[in-house]
Amino acid sequence: MMKKSLTLTIVANMTSNYGESLGNVASVQKVFKKGNTYTIKSRESLKNAIMVQSGMYDDLQVTVDGATQKVVSEELNATNCRALEGGYMNTKVGKEGLTYIRNSSFYLTDAISCEPFVLENRFHNNLYLATTYAKAHGKNVQNDAKDVGLMPYNYEYDKSFKIYSLTIDLNKIGKDENFDSKEASKEEKVDRVISILEAVENLNLIVKGNLDNAEPLFAVGGLSDRMTHRFENVVNVSGGKLKITKDLKDKIAKGYKVALLEGENFENEMEIIKELNPESMTEFFDNLKADVKKYFEV
Repeated sequence: MMKKSLTLTIVANMTSNYGESLGNVASVQKVFKKGNTYTIKSRESLKNAIMVQSGMYDDLQVTVDGATQKVVSEELNATNCRALEGGYMNTKVGKEGLTYIRNSSFYLTDAISCEPFVLENRFHNNLYLATTYAKAHGKNVQNDAKDVGLMPYNYEYDKSFKIYSLTIDLNKIGKDENFDSKEASKEEKVDRVISILEAVENLNLIVKGNLDNAEPLFAVGGLSDRMTHRFENVVNVSGGKLKITKDLKDKIAKGYKVALLEGENFENEMEIIKELNPESMTEFFDNLKADVKKYFEV
């Protein structure tokens, strides 16, 4: 059957999103499933990081007119603006003020932790800044804590194995059904897909002012004849071990590849190598890029 999508499921060691703060306490975002609480990195957060790091948002134009929206028009749309590849809804296009909606050409799941959440609190304060201010204004940090702005705060911390899936609709790249504009060139389509793949391969996140390496530790996927997160339900990690099941092997056998970042990240690394015969992460993504070029005949 004809291939029409590129699908990946990835295991990465990453921190979670933060939700609303209560006073000076910040909590990570969580979901409840299987009778337990799990932390997440939301699909929206992942998508924004990928769009920024891939350079896809370099040509982003935004307007604020009642709502903050991406600029869309007959002259500026997904065929010639990479920032719109991730989808848009604009409620005031043209003189008629029409609403145009274009779904994203790539889809993500939430990155959900593999193990139930175990609370780890981190405690901080701005003592150095407060002390500096106190010295400059002849005050005492202990006696004048409020006046010098001394503020203790704490937040929940979570960095753990998380699994997420990414699927790209290759038939939709560089096209915009809302306008009659000519679609992007084959070379431009390839560049867009490869930019997304390179962002995933080298993904990093800024969380609470810290740099978080969220590169893939395990990846599986490739070109597919179906628009679905093909490996979403068969990639699982428990107790630091990747579960190697018959269903996972059967799906891989249908023309997909596996990659492992060696470094004893998984407790059963040798078993993964023996049972799944993975490529290196660099080789895996290089082969994906080659497949994309072949797909678009570039």
